[in-house]
Amino acid sequence: MEQTPNAVWASAGAAEGDTELNAFDNALLAAQVGNLNLIRISSVLPQNATVLDQPPQITPGSLVPTVYSVHVSARPGETVAAAVGIGVAEGSHGMIYESHGTSLDEVEASVRQMIDEGFARRGLCLKAVIVRSIEHKVERIGCAVAAVVLWWR
Repeated sequence: MEQTPNAVWASAGAAEGDTELNAFDNALLAAQVGNLNLIRISSVLPQNATVLDQPPQITPGSLVPTVYSVHVSARPGETVAAAVGIGVAEGSHGMIYESHGTSLDEVEASVRQMIDEGFARRGLCLKAVIVRSIEHKVERIGCAVAAVVLWWR
């Protein structure tokens, strides 16, 4: 049975934690996806999927297909950044890409370049680009997360 999500939502969050795993968990909470079981998927946006402005109502603990990027560091003063980019196509499926690095400019430029290349390689016509990104200056142990949740409405 084919199960194709028909809605997507992008978010980003950053946080500190006492351990790398706690920093990651806290960043997921900041991105409003911390109570979901994220299933990491590759990067195809289903055709005609609605891009939501607000997170969909999903029961905590649900298995949720997600494209995400994460950058964790335990080096105080370092900047961590993460971004996701959604390329919406004209009349076809689109693409979702993710990047992490040490600055907002770097990760945003990276996902935009990947969208351009992915669309060119597939011969798709780019209609719109949506980018969600965040950067965080590490105090003790910090994490930046960006995610695109795929879901059903």
